[in-house]
Amino acid sequence: MMKFKFDWFLPGMVLATLLAWLFPGPGAPGGWLRPELLTKVGIALIFFLHGVALSFAAMKAGALNWRLHLVVQASTFVFFPLVGVAVFWAGEGRLAPGLLLGFFYLCALPSTVSSSVAFTAAAKGNVAGAVFNATLSSLLGVVLTPLLVSAVLKTAGQTVPLGPVLLDLLRWLVLPLVLGQLARPLLAGWAKQHKARIGFADRATILVLVYTSFCGSFKMGVWSGSGGWLLPIVIGGAAALFALAYFATTSASQAMGFNREDRITAVFCGSKKTLASGVPMAAIIFGAHPQLGLILLPILIYHQLQLIVCGILADRWARQAEPSVSAV
Repeated sequence: MMKFKFDWFLPGMVLATLLAWLFPGPGAPGGWLRPELLTKVGIALIFFLHGVALSFAAMKAGALNWRLHLVVQASTFVFFPLVGVAVFWAGEGRLAPGLLLGFFYLCALPSTVSSSVAFTAAAKGNVAGAVFNATLSSLLGVVLTPLLVSAVLKTAGQTVPLGPVLLDLLRWLVLPLVLGQLARPLLAGWAKQHKARIGFADRATILVLVYTSFCGSFKMGVWSGSGGWLLPIVIGGAAALFALAYFATTSASQAMGFNREDRITAVFCGSKKTLASGVPMAAIIFGAHPQLGLILLPILIYHQLQLIVCGILADRWARQAEPSVSAV
């Protein structure tokens, strides 16, 4: 049975948002924290650490199961964006533009890496397949996420300067990732030994990015008049989105005749969205967008929801597998 321990990250996000509300000046554009530079340095650090931790040997081990990869990547970059487009157009004129864009941005993001693999392992699923799909999704997302966002904004009469955005993504995401991979032969042992400290640095950097992202929104009064209805709507929307993704990945797995291990991997990798890459990418794609806080709100809520639900599912599926494992 899985054991749950206190996770400081959720209280940390609440605290970062509260500090942005109380003290927006330092982290807002032009503030003394220099968010324009701080966010990019933080992004580079996150992806360098990801590059050091990324094992292509483990990814290679799961590369041949093409049917599993098709279901996961189609869920991540086809099913989710189609749902996001429907939400974007259905909510036009009813919800704040930044919040609608945030829901689509959530749908356009790649899957998580570490938590997808961790939950798959805990539930006794196909870990090699999870490593491959989570890593492939993360790499594809660097290109596909800004392209999807640009396409939707273009149809809505808005524009994202795609060339500069892609150049920034290459400079601050891909290059540090590649440098991390090149440094892996030297740093892999150190990274394994200090895994907890690296995880802390990674999450602490994300909290700094959350703080600076919300500072601009609070300073410009984006949240004024939102009232108490905003959070329940986002929670309800995130829950509905996860339920749809769970149903879609489960149905596709059954239709493809997947075994138990592959079904678990399809659900965990195909229903999850990355906060670790989502916040840094938003800082680059949307820049100093005045509603950046609203744009990030759906992924902040969805992240916590997916951890709770996937933790419950992993615990249940692990206990269901125990009799068959012990019988072997």
